[in-house]
Amino acid sequence: MKTAVVVDSTAYIPKEIRDKWNIHMIPLNVIFGDEAYREEIDVTAAEFYQLVKEKELPTTSQPAIGQFVELFERLSRDYEAVICVHLSSGISGTYAGAVTASKMVETIHVFPFDSELSCMPQGFYAVEAAKMALNGEGADTIMLRLEELKKTARAYFMVDDLSHLQRGGRLSSAQAIIGSLLQVKPLLHFENKVIVPFEKIRTRKKAMKRIADLLGEDAASGENYQAVIIHANREEEALEWKSKLAVLYSNVEFSISYFGPVIGTHLGEGAMGLGWMKR
Repeated sequence: MKTAVVVDSTAYIPKEIRDKWNIHMIPLNVIFGDEAYREEIDVTAAEFYQLVKEKELPTTSQPAIGQFVELFERLSRDYEAVICVHLSSGISGTYAGAVTASKMVETIHVFPFDSELSCMPQGFYAVEAAKMALNGEGADTIMLRLEELKKTARAYFMVDDLSHLQRGGRLSSAQAIIGSLLQVKPLLHFENKVIVPFEKIRTRKKAMKRIADLLGEDAASGENYQAVIIHANREEEALEWKSKLAVLYSNVEFSISYFGPVIGTHLGEGAMGLGWMKR
């Protein structure tokens, strides 16, 4: 069964990697006033962080059901099945949109996958699925592999300003107020598909060290991992952190990615994260 792989734009997989592995992308949107931008198509991450300085904080929206239907129907000309990997259903309706659209298309078998997180850790699933699909593996086998990887997936991040998460409804007002009063850098993670505080830490430096230590706990097994440093317009800091982590953990392959427009809207500039899973 010839299988296509679709990912939404919040995985922030570089275009050259999407092209290399034949991954199809469906964009989410950021909306500044009356202007809607499809992330990764109409606006880059760098352009977005500049726009935020000039305009009010935007809102975000998921792809319309019709976009999914149109994409699935187009893929049905060349494929028998499609696996679509999406950001956590606990923070966006994108996965639910894919599920709804899958029931409206009869010409192709659709397998929606809830990554239960976002950004490039979500992208790891899509790349793995695409490699397997190009190797001739069937959709059922690929989905089993993704579920297996999910058992080892971790992602932790910290934000400079909790108000973005609170305003977007991704974190409660009480948590935002407590965080800002104490001037803490809360470590956040996904639990049961939603973003929740993991620990409260006083400084950015200590927060980043704690995240690195959490990776170290898993890497101590000696098994091979892939990890990604994710930054919100802090590339230099990310590069510096990568060089330090690579020395500490020789069995981990590190890459660098970013919080793009949609996720950046909710986290704000300066956020930093680290995600990993077994290879």
